[in-house]
Amino acid sequence: MATAAAVGRRRWTIGVLLGVGILINYFDRVNISVAAPQLQQEFNLTPGDLGLLFSAFFWSYAILQIPVGMVLDRWGVTSVSRLGAFLWGVASAIVAFAGGFGTIFAARVLLGVAEAPAFPANSKATGYWFPRGERATATAIFDAAAKFSNVIGVPLVAVAIVTFGWRWGFGLTAILSFAYFVAYWVLYRDPSRDPKLGREERAYIVAGGATPEGPSGASPFAMLGYVLSNRKVWGLTIGFAAYGYSFYLFLTWLPGYLVSEMHMSIIKSAGYAAIPWAFATVADLVVGGWLIDHLIARGHDETIVRKTVLVSGMVLGLAVFGATTTSSPVWAIVWISIALSGLAAAAPVGWSIPSLIAPRGGTGSIGGVMNFFNNLMGAVAPAVTGFIVGATHSFTNAFLVAGVVLMIGIISYVFVLGRIEPIPEPNGATALEGSAAQ
Repeated sequence: MATAAAVGRRRWTIGVLLGVGILINYFDRVNISVAAPQLQQEFNLTPGDLGLLFSAFFWSYAILQIPVGMVLDRWGVTSVSRLGAFLWGVASAIVAFAGGFGTIFAARVLLGVAEAPAFPANSKATGYWFPRGERATATAIFDAAAKFSNVIGVPLVAVAIVTFGWRWGFGLTAILSFAYFVAYWVLYRDPSRDPKLGREERAYIVAGGATPEGPSGASPFAMLGYVLSNRKVWGLTIGFAAYGYSFYLFLTWLPGYLVSEMHMSIIKSAGYAAIPWAFATVADLVVGGWLIDHLIARGHDETIVRKTVLVSGMVLGLAVFGATTTSSPVWAIVWISIALSGLAAAAPVGWSIPSLIAPRGGTGSIGGVMNFFNNLMGAVAPAVTGFIVGATHSFTNAFLVAGVVLMIGIISYVFVLGRIEPIPEPNGATALEGSAAQ
């Protein structure tokens, strides 16, 4: 079989394209938080109004994860992702010209609809474009972009808002989103339809275990029912939801923790908060991506390698317990950096698994189920943390809860997921389709 160096690098262009999309995707998400003080002042918004605006995105985004996975399996990555990328820009542009709360709220709901396909589509696309031995690195590229956005996204949007006003914070992300839509339209095709993909590279991808293109013979509802009945899918889903609980806790509460628990100024807390996310970005790419592919290429068992990184990363996430034992800001950041780095190393493994275990045409459905429960934690973790902190005036118990949830996820990955290997095709796709229609 041809070596990776000899066959071309078109697939890596696609991998970087997907990563840039997630980076811009997250810029669109954080702009509302950065602009909140100016929005509150201009439109006389209450804290409750701001809370609704912050949550509007997650309502539509989380609810649509399972349906959008079915849509992806039926209509494919190219058309669904093109439409989504265009609507990212539309949603931000609407806010830039908004005249009040109602318009902004509707635009944030639209943004959730538009961005719902992003991660399941990228998981499906990497399955098409990359052999199994390169899947971890390819997935890490777009997953690390989500972490890196916390390092550069907030400062970039903040500069635009402070310099030109809040409307330009949304205008900037709208421009970036439309630019990405154009780039995606020009560059992305599934491998079988990409005129710039050489024959040798295509053969290399297919021989390496790429996910077969095309829809399943089963109906979308039949495929969803089939994957929901599979133990591997639930092992993956529970484990990834446990990861999501801690991820969203830190995403939403880390600056507030540093201000209230460590008595930092807002500016100082922003600087400190960037440190764990920077380490997480490196861990995502190097450990969750390169190291896995390197070890598999050297002949190590694929399941053992992936599950070792997956479980070890979750175990390192338990370093959140360490943050409950210190009153030092420096040590708190050390413990949180270890926790987030471990979780970040595990994350791309989790996102690569749908394309590694899915039957033909089922990657979107599995990714949608997994990401639905992950984003459900995006609603649960901040709310539970806020309740605990409000009741105890401390983050100690909130971090302890996160650790317990992680332990549940570790158990699920170890004992429920099993080997990382393809789920058998449905027994008779035609029969499944017929039963779904009854």
